[in-house]
Amino acid sequence: MQTTLSEPASHLPRAAEAESILRTCVHCGFCNATCPTYQLLGDELDGPRGRIYLIKQVLEGNDVTQKTQQHLDRCLSCRNCETTCPSGVDYHNLLDIGRAVVDAAVPRPLGQRLLREGLRQTVPHPDVFKSLVSSGQVFRALLPGPLQGKLPRRIYPAKPRPMTLRERQVLMLEGCVQPSLSPNTNAAAARVLDRLGISVIATREAGCCGAVDYHLNAQAAGLDRARRNIDAWWPSIEKGAEAIVQTASGCGAFIKDYGHLLASDPAYADKANKVSALARDLVEVLRDEPLEQLGIHASQRLAFHCPCTLQHGQKLGGAVEALLTGFGFNLTSVPDGHLCCGSAGTYSLTQPELSRQLRDNKLNALESGQPEVIVTANIGCQSHLDGAGRTPVRHWIELVEAALP
Repeated sequence: MQTTLSEPASHLPRAAEAESILRTCVHCGFCNATCPTYQLLGDELDGPRGRIYLIKQVLEGNDVTQKTQQHLDRCLSCRNCETTCPSGVDYHNLLDIGRAVVDAAVPRPLGQRLLREGLRQTVPHPDVFKSLVSSGQVFRALLPGPLQGKLPRRIYPAKPRPMTLRERQVLMLEGCVQPSLSPNTNAAAARVLDRLGISVIATREAGCCGAVDYHLNAQAAGLDRARRNIDAWWPSIEKGAEAIVQTASGCGAFIKDYGHLLASDPAYADKANKVSALARDLVEVLRDEPLEQLGIHASQRLAFHCPCTLQHGQKLGGAVEALLTGFGFNLTSVPDGHLCCGSAGTYSLTQPELSRQLRDNKLNALESGQPEVIVTANIGCQSHLDGAGRTPVRHWIELVEAALP
């Protein structure tokens, strides 16, 4: 796509990157065929091709309006369009660049500003978030329906983690909301890894991956969180930690982008590249191990929801399904498995109506094969889908760990 950046846009820190991405797009429209919001709304500007055109207009110096902001806000950042695109358009990075420019030019209404700032002050802070969840459970009956749906129906407490320190060691990101919403997930992962001779090193100094801030118009704050995590992990990396494991695919996708996002930071560029190279979703670690020694022979009927951040962000579609099938789980067929469930980080709070429509569509697809349990690989998707009060939704590693002899 022919592009001529305006004088102000040409001085943006990522101007060359934006221009390069825009020139990659041939405006074919294949992306619209798999875009969840285009499927729901049927508006060209609510599909990737239209949003790319809007960002092009903004960077070429055209007027920026609240309507422009609205169409960019409606994007889930699911990256389904990247999987579909024959030209390899790096859409999510262009969207990040475009959103930053638009948000700098268009002040948000007070309600939106308060919501976004409130999310930034609670979600990335585990202690604050845990207090809110605990209070919400106590007063659950008094809360409005939408808020009740954000609380877990059942919290599976974390079982004790192995204490033996083995020769092979990995780091594990604890996350910011998962310890409160699904505390047994990382504990279950640690127990399975221990059976395979791998110890998990606790690094409590590492916190939120930075994605929440970064995608709520606070990109600098998000990158600062990335730097703090790099500093927290670095001593263990220097001592030979094999990998940085994530059980939440949303966090994993963002950490794998640290190298790109901090490429212009001379103090962190090399370290960020190393961290991104070491970042592994849990399934990437397990699939390379001798899993037969776990002795699992399961038969439970499951539907697997493959999060967008796993299949489109990390290109690991089919990996968990293959592992579960190998363990003997009976996986049901899921129609339109490539489509987003509507969770998308904080999207279910900033775009609740669209999010609910996508959630209900996804649950209809997941339940079509009548599974006993739905399993997924991302805490955001897990809590969003389970909040509908239908088929129970768990992290897949919990069912694997429960099947250990």
